[in-house]
Amino acid sequence: MKITDVKTVLLTGPCTNDPFLSEARKRRSAAFIEIYTDSGIVGIGETYAGYFVPELVPEIVKFFAPILIGQDPTNIQLLWQRMYQCGNYWCRVGLGSAVLSGIEAALWDIKGKKEKLPVYQLLGGAKHKRLLCYATGGPSNYPLENLEKKIEYYLSLGFVAVKIAAGSFTKEKGLVISSDPNQAADFEAGKLEFLRRRFGKNLLVMIDGHMGNNDSCVWNLQTAYAVLEAIKEYDIFFFEEPLHYTDIYGYANLCKMTQVPVAGGECLSSFSEWQIFVNSDCFDIGQPDAAFVGGLAEFMKVSDLLKGRNRKLATHSWGAGGAFMQNIHCGFACENTIILEVAPAFGPLHSEIIDDDFYMKDGYVYPPSKPGLGIKLTDEIKNKYKFIPGSGEFNSVAGKVLRD
Repeated sequence: MKITDVKTVLLTGPCTNDPFLSEARKRRSAAFIEIYTDSGIVGIGETYAGYFVPELVPEIVKFFAPILIGQDPTNIQLLWQRMYQCGNYWCRVGLGSAVLSGIEAALWDIKGKKEKLPVYQLLGGAKHKRLLCYATGGPSNYPLENLEKKIEYYLSLGFVAVKIAAGSFTKEKGLVISSDPNQAADFEAGKLEFLRRRFGKNLLVMIDGHMGNNDSCVWNLQTAYAVLEAIKEYDIFFFEEPLHYTDIYGYANLCKMTQVPVAGGECLSSFSEWQIFVNSDCFDIGQPDAAFVGGLAEFMKVSDLLKGRNRKLATHSWGAGGAFMQNIHCGFACENTIILEVAPAFGPLHSEIIDDDFYMKDGYVYPPSKPGLGIKLTDEIKNKYKFIPGSGEFNSVAGKVLRD
């Protein structure tokens, strides 16, 4: 079997069917890589870079395509290494590595389809019969009555665990969050006190600080520590990104200072980046993304790295249906996975791409069963969700403001 062609497919569609998440984002973009073979098997993978800068993905795929055409697609590690070496001055981290994630995933999809096995079996087999998952809820919709309705909605969908954000979000004011240690601590403690009083102690709650993406307020170590100390009595599952992505020193110290599990790492785009953070004991729970970290094999290496430091793993998954399934397969293949991120009431760029291979019951996800990654990309999907230039998400700054 030989590779005959490599193509990029860009799509734009509704971001979600979740009415609470829709208050913050109406649409999403996605970038898929299709790898064609002379056997008729087509592999499909997604790069999470397509959610942010979709227009840049096709040119990088074209750059790597000559390395793939004419080659055996089942030689995944060899082909990945050739691509990585070809662009190692610029693709060791960042966009190049993220695009490699989608290309490599398509190769795994081909191999799984050829061997008639789900990809997690090729990665070493399922280490779990089922995995806990959480509804990734985005912002904390306010006033508190709205946040209450949001949690009730997720529980009605079958979730037993939810993640909300620090601060508050309203349509009128957008995100409101304080950098003052006392104000931030009081606000988050009040929010959790309300949720515990309303839903009890059995609801699993996570909070996302989003401190890598917030241009209006970035907590320092003092503020992050004050918040985590104020909320420790409310027994949250983890606190994600209480500090900026790049604050290695802060994360390492915060993990030593607090009993609240600290999670992070979604933006780390390569194993080499992960080494720096994990070896510095920056996270209690690492959150790699198989559609961003360089590929499924790189994800497995990150898992082993975390495991070697007695750290747990929680998948990050906010791409479309391909990225979603890539992370499901990796999550099941890793022994130290404790929870999966799941977009609740996901939109058509999830539901129409996942090939009826995602099954959740009573708050748990079960291993996929179809060969490959269990995703499809039909002509109907491509025609229905035509790409809209400028539909990628970015952090608004002066001169460039997101308006969807």
